[in-house]
Amino acid sequence: MTRAHEEEVLARIAKGLVYTESEAAFQAPRRRTEQIFAYNHTPPAETERRRALLVEIFGSVGERTVLLPPFHAGFGSNVHIGDDFFGNVNLTFVDDVDIRIGDGVMIAPSVTLTTTGHPVHPDRRADFGRFSEPIVIEDKVWIGSNAVVLPGVRIGYGSVIGAGSVVSRDIPPMTVAVGTPCRPLRAITEEDLRTRTAGE
Repeated sequence: MTRAHEEEVLARIAKGLVYTESEAAFQAPRRRTEQIFAYNHTPPAETERRRALLVEIFGSVGERTVLLPPFHAGFGSNVHIGDDFFGNVNLTFVDDVDIRIGDGVMIAPSVTLTTTGHPVHPDRRADFGRFSEPIVIEDKVWIGSNAVVLPGVRIGYGSVIGAGSVVSRDIPPMTVAVGTPCRPLRAITEEDLRTRTAGE
């Protein structure tokens, strides 16, 4: 594949258009499969080794990152994580394009962040035909267990995504959103500062 053809495929990917596995094969060196395997098999006490592997795996990673193994990623190198991140077990990044996660984000067990989907018509899925759109998770978001975030979604600052939700559209800041498909339930307010405190 020529450089010009690679650039044409990358331009198509950036527009959210369909591309195939063969067309995208030149991106294979950006996959961090071996490092992800190593991270998932590194003993908990080897904190420095785990940190070094995260720096190798991700496109960028902030300070005070906690990511409980196992986790999975198609590439790893397309994931960008801010400071004070907590990711629980079985977090899956389908990062054919960028997943950008802000500061202070918490993600519960068995969450999937997928930038990639497939055409409805079977003929367009030949050679694993697919399209990809980036995901953005802003600062201080909390995503509940077993949620799925789909391609092109932005979750706004401070929002909470309920367990089991399928997030197919943008979620505004400071919102509790739940369901399949995920929809805003209510705003997060000052009243929420008083829940589950001593003396209630």
